[in-house]
Amino acid sequence: MGLRHTGCKSLSGAVSRTELVCLPKGCAAGVAVDFCWVRRGEAWHSKTPREMTKSIHAGGRPVWAEISLKAILRNLEIIRKHVNPGGRAGREFASEVGGGFLANEMRTGKSACATEGEGQNRRPEASGTKGEKQNGRMILAVVKSNAYGLGAVPISKALQKAGTDWFGVTCANEGIELRESGIRKRILVLTGFWPGEEKRLLENYLTPTVTRVDDLRHLERAAKAFLGKSARGKSARGKSLRVPFHLKINTGMNRLGISPPDVEAFASTLAECSHIELEGTFTHFASAEDFIGGQTVTQEELFRSCLERLRALGVAPGIVHLANSGAICARPETWADMVRPGAILYGYHQSFDPPEKRSEVMAKLPLEPCLSLRARIISLRDVPPGEAVGYSARFVTERPSKIGVINAGYADGVVRARTNRGCTLVRERRVPLVGTISMDLTTLDVTDVPGVALGDVVTIYGKDGKSAIEVSDVAPEIGTVTSDLLCALGRRVPKYYV
Repeated sequence: MGLRHTGCKSLSGAVSRTELVCLPKGCAAGVAVDFCWVRRGEAWHSKTPREMTKSIHAGGRPVWAEISLKAILRNLEIIRKHVNPGGRAGREFASEVGGGFLANEMRTGKSACATEGEGQNRRPEASGTKGEKQNGRMILAVVKSNAYGLGAVPISKALQKAGTDWFGVTCANEGIELRESGIRKRILVLTGFWPGEEKRLLENYLTPTVTRVDDLRHLERAAKAFLGKSARGKSARGKSLRVPFHLKINTGMNRLGISPPDVEAFASTLAECSHIELEGTFTHFASAEDFIGGQTVTQEELFRSCLERLRALGVAPGIVHLANSGAICARPETWADMVRPGAILYGYHQSFDPPEKRSEVMAKLPLEPCLSLRARIISLRDVPPGEAVGYSARFVTERPSKIGVINAGYADGVVRARTNRGCTLVRERRVPLVGTISMDLTTLDVTDVPGVALGDVVTIYGKDGKSAIEVSDVAPEIGTVTSDLLCALGRRVPKYYV
């Protein structure tokens, strides 16, 4: 069961710093707290930027995450400048951008479902409308899966203020959560929709993705009903409006998207739909970080050919986007009209092939990791040689050892695959994870940490003084990817936004 409610209160502690304490009920936010947001079993707090490593207690269970909004916004600016060298947007793909009913909403006022005030479905801002001058390539911030486990609402609010053009989610529920929280920027549902979901997408002004030709007819019926409910169906000039959507083309990932042979069927079906309009066209790379194999180049060439066929059939592809994090970092020929940063937005580079490519990319994009996951030592035990620690006796001491316990396990983000693998940081020293990682507890060998004491902060991910252990470093050690570890961050872990 998640936290029912969490509050923030400033207290004076044993240390000289002000401490931020989470209480099990009630909310007594002190002046050091910007906001306390509790919803769906999660507690999200924001505190004015300051050192937090040793200044947070989570009431009753000392494990917490610090998410640096400052780092995320800095990464956004780095990415924006990177894909707009000299402040100019390249137009290799020569797209035409559609407007649709969203642009009309901005001209004519509130929509039928819009109400004033944050927390309601206020009309979204138009982005990339026809005739609008673009200052550069647009940024679609990928905030699916609760912004990779880091908190989609607070992060999206910060990104919206910083001028992000679009947001990317994976389903209607994720998009609706952002709308209810006051996000008015355009939101693209990246992975399509299930028949019956269209109504909710349109009512909340979420931009659907078409991944099958059959989707067009479902979307057309929903758009006709949606636009016919009120004066939404006409623009200020009396012209019929259309609901915008994006088209995904499968170029080699073989998951979602229409197949290249279906381009003609798509165009002919679209011609029969008078209530929807193609606003954007995209694909997704399977291995943009691989510079040894040729899959990405093949995908790009196939995508270009599909765009050419669409144009030849009289269909303008609209906003063209295909660059994910890996392509943003190292494939400028794929940047097109809009890019879709995911893990790099949060400060984490992928592994590249060949490996030396990563160093080159990191030098060009000096990103700042945003996550610090920390806990406190809740138990210290002296264990003689030859004793087992944890489930299944997977670790046996070889010397007189001091074993520390932290109140964090795989339900909190310390994945089980790290059993007897890797380290955490205690007093800036690397200490090994020992024994099987359980749901709620993890054991550490702190024998070599002078003066180690109950209550010491343990950094699972992040910096401790001059030492650091980042998620992107741990992922390849256990055979996974950074986003996998980020998404493992448990809902019961309080998140502090700094």
